[in-house]
Amino acid sequence: MAAINVFVRRYIRSFEMIGVLMRIFSFSLVSWLGPESPFLFIWSVNTVDAIVLSWCSILKQDHAYTLLNVFWVMVGIVGVLRAENLIH
Repeated sequence: MAAINVFVRRYIRSFEMIGVLMRIFSFSLVSWLGPESPFLFIWSVNTVDAIVLSWCSILKQDHAYTLLNVFWVMVGIVGVLRAENLIH
């Protein structure tokens, strides 16, 4: 895990940009497609970007963004479960 953290730290700005672009993409898709949106795909992308951004904020020891992005991970998990009709 330490080696992965070293890699992420080395390219942290790139990881953060990828995470932000993923989030913009997923919310833009919902805005454009509305009810026709592929919700499982969107919630999956949103959850992955939240994991990436959480990881980066943890490494940077940015507590506010860690809390925000960990919250989005939890929201994303609920979104994925709802998209699969596993919870109501």
